[in-house]
Amino acid sequence: MLRKLSLLLAASAAVSCSAFVPASPRGAIAFAPKTMDPLPVAADLSGPSTTSLMMSSYEDTFWEGEYPPSKVLGPILSKMPSGLLGILSIVCLASLFASIGGSSVLQQEPGAMATGTWVKWYYILGSFGGPLAWGLHVACWIQRKNGM
Repeated sequence: MLRKLSLLLAASAAVSCSAFVPASPRGAIAFAPKTMDPLPVAADLSGPSTTSLMMSSYEDTFWEGEYPPSKVLGPILSKMPSGLLGILSIVCLASLFASIGGSSVLQQEPGAMATGTWVKWYYILGSFGGPLAWGLHVACWIQRKNGM
């Protein structure tokens, strides 16, 4: 059992370390997907090409300067003011703290840990408040830097 665990940990460490290997230069492609030949007769030249779609995605991912443009937040959050995003972040953080507090009170009841009665769906839902609060506060920062 210990040998399998050691092998698993070594494999995960090797896989994790491979994420930090420098990328290969543009000329050396290790894997290239197969491309389809365009249809010569039925080609529609009026729509956007796949190259322009890939470039717009590339432009959305990288930016110049300290902070990204508001469009990286998507169609809904990019239109929200930073004050509202900050308030939503505080509400999500409060739901996280209420969830943790409520669960800890229920864990103190006799036999709660053995039966699992301390697990409530609304506390599980409230536990998502932490990651949401973090994301919303980053969105608030982006909007504030962009003057919204």
